[in-house]
Amino acid sequence: MLVAAPDLAEALAGDRSPVVLDVRWALGVTDGREQHHAGHVPGAVYVDLETELAAPPSAAAGRHPLPAAADLQAAARRWGVRADRPVVVYDAVGGTSAARAWWLLRWAGHDDVRILDGGLAAWQAAGHALDEGDVRPEPGDVVVTPGGMPVLDADGAADLATSGVLLDARAGERYRGEVEPVDPRAGHVPGAVSAPTTDNLAADGTFLGAVSLRARFAALGVVGPEEEQDGAGRAVGVYCGSGVTAAHEVAALATLGVEAALYAGSWSQWSNDPARPAAT
Repeated sequence: MLVAAPDLAEALAGDRSPVVLDVRWALGVTDGREQHHAGHVPGAVYVDLETELAAPPSAAAGRHPLPAAADLQAAARRWGVRADRPVVVYDAVGGTSAARAWWLLRWAGHDDVRILDGGLAAWQAAGHALDEGDVRPEPGDVVVTPGGMPVLDADGAADLATSGVLLDARAGERYRGEVEPVDPRAGHVPGAVSAPTTDNLAADGTFLGAVSLRARFAALGVVGPEEEQDGAGRAVGVYCGSGVTAAHEVAALATLGVEAALYAGSWSQWSNDPARPAAT
């Protein structure tokens, strides 16, 4: 799931170097491409989260619906993604946007995708140089076959909130309904547990170690494979505002061997449906 900066540098110098994707994005920030041009991991291709990692937004589907398989395949081939080469994704926000590309490519059937632990800051802290300008790779040949990662719809999320563990990866104040800066209603899916994505990260922007992550999720009711008794672990799902940072939580759980389903529509879809209750 993760790769450290020194290991990425070594891989890039090897015969089978990975495809590297720069997924710099944050809510309300629109200069990701300019940031990429100013300095990026050598060979990294810029990926636009809004237009390439999501379908057009709608009230019915949410702010970042999953892209159609054909659209994702066309985009991934533009990035140079190939079936026989590993992929590494990164950003400048602890992997919280890059994880969307990680999740989508895994969902699409590519089984060798990793997140640069610590992102661009870790790359620079390790003493590695940046390149400037645009990167236009040779077209890839990846074939997108959806279904490689589990997905929830709104009904599935509602069911899982009572039958399993549904984690809300947004900031605590949004979960509690104290503020709602983006979506039409404040609150959370009834029965969901507050689990802010930022709590997956250490102060330097790298993922917490396995011991700390295991303790964090155990306190939220998530039982890992080591703690399961007779396969009695509860099913796990994750949502956030629009299915972006929740992918980071799915990745954090995956480092512990816990499979979690993504509610891709997330709160942006749920809160637009007046028939869906909002808890505070």
